[in-house]
Amino acid sequence: MARNAAHAHGPSTLTVKGRDIRLRTIGIVALVGVAVWFIAANTDSVTVRLWVADVTLPMWGVLTVTLLVGVLLGLIAAWRRARR
Repeated sequence: MARNAAHAHGPSTLTVKGRDIRLRTIGIVALVGVAVWFIAANTDSVTVRLWVADVTLPMWGVLTVTLLVGVLLGLIAAWRRARR
């Protein structure tokens, strides 16, 4: 009973094989898995129109760059929010 009271205001966790795992970690792992699957499933070439030129790239490359830019922007926003 005391153990449950200690975790009443902490992060949400799930016990798997005797280890407490945060639900946020499970969600991040699931999203990364879906993103990797989606990127791997899209292997065709696409043409991306930039301001001046048209570039033909594999779709997985475009999706990977988009994902990395999104993660980078999210980390920058979280870092700026934490500084306040």
